[in-house]
Amino acid sequence: MWDKVHPEIRLVAPVSGEVTAVHRGEKRKVLSVVVRPDGSSDSEPFDAPKSPATAEPEAIRTLILQTGIWPYIKQRPYDRVADPTVTPRDIFVSALDTAPLAPDFDYVVNGQEDTLQAGLAALARLTPGRVYLGVRRGSPLRNMQGVEVVELEGPHPAGNVGVIINHVKPVNKGETVWTLRAADVLFIGRLFTAGRIDFTRTVALVGSEMTERGYVKAIVGCRINSLIEERTKPNLAALRIISGNVLTGHKVDPATGWLGAYDTQITAIPEGNDVNEFLGWGMPGLGKYSMSHSYFSWLMGSKKEYTLDARIKGGRRAMIMSGEYDRVFPMDIYPEYLLKAIIAYDIDKMEALGIYEVAPEDFALCEFVDTSKIEIQRIVRGGLDLLYKEMN
Repeated sequence: MWDKVHPEIRLVAPVSGEVTAVHRGEKRKVLSVVVRPDGSSDSEPFDAPKSPATAEPEAIRTLILQTGIWPYIKQRPYDRVADPTVTPRDIFVSALDTAPLAPDFDYVVNGQEDTLQAGLAALARLTPGRVYLGVRRGSPLRNMQGVEVVELEGPHPAGNVGVIINHVKPVNKGETVWTLRAADVLFIGRLFTAGRIDFTRTVALVGSEMTERGYVKAIVGCRINSLIEERTKPNLAALRIISGNVLTGHKVDPATGWLGAYDTQITAIPEGNDVNEFLGWGMPGLGKYSMSHSYFSWLMGSKKEYTLDARIKGGRRAMIMSGEYDRVFPMDIYPEYLLKAIIAYDIDKMEALGIYEVAPEDFALCEFVDTSKIEIQRIVRGGLDLLYKEMN
């Protein structure tokens, strides 16, 4: 498959085999393509430069496009797949995922340091600026060569690439930067170190409803049930299976769902539809989590573990300007005012308030703590799409 606007961007199957189904949605939009693997892992031949550090930028760009890895490169503004005709000011890579129960990339990359280094060297050839690599403070990855290492610490969203951009070198109007996660840089690195296309990644199986938690090797797009079978509690109807984390992941059917292209974890939590609470709001709630201290569970300390389910516990209300977003939004941006500008379709204010350097994931915690139950990430996604249509 090819992108309609940029046909040079290819969407390739992660395995070789036979196409058995094509699922379409409204207006015949392609939702998914099902491929039955033939076990051979054959791929189209390609010529990779011997040394990514000295290769011609155009050769590297063509290689990434040809092998179907380009969609893993995103751009700011708009948080879309990067435009291959634009040269980025800088490239930002995050090797720290601070989302709930996210895999430890230092563990994932162990033994693949040369592959990561090759991928970073290739990216460095694609920008006249710098490649910024965000790592956990004290991480062995701080010794990577040819990049500007940014050591990070703190709770989520410290590892978000948007937070790194905001604190290191914000994006201004007319500028473009590219963003990747280090787990995806490994795909690029394997082109040079292994000489083949390999979409295998390490996936974390996490969540309170997983009976066997840990790491597994998986190919992007594989069936979810092939990974979680016999690893979850038996009543799947009472579980919410999520490809990704609980803040930005998407619900999947364990029987027919697949591992998302950008996901590095599968989370299982209770659905919560079988829970009936009498005067639940009026009880002490020692086992319930509350950001606003509505329950007495905060007396148990910050180390207490909670079993959270998928219930929203309330309906959508008007936005309350109480400053609650600012408590979990570590960027030099006013989130409430930006959201209001997006809702009002005020492009000038959106630009002035910093929409060029954000993505929906940067607002995930705002959505979690929001007492108004507003789908904030969907609003931000809509604002970015609107801005893209107006500017292109």
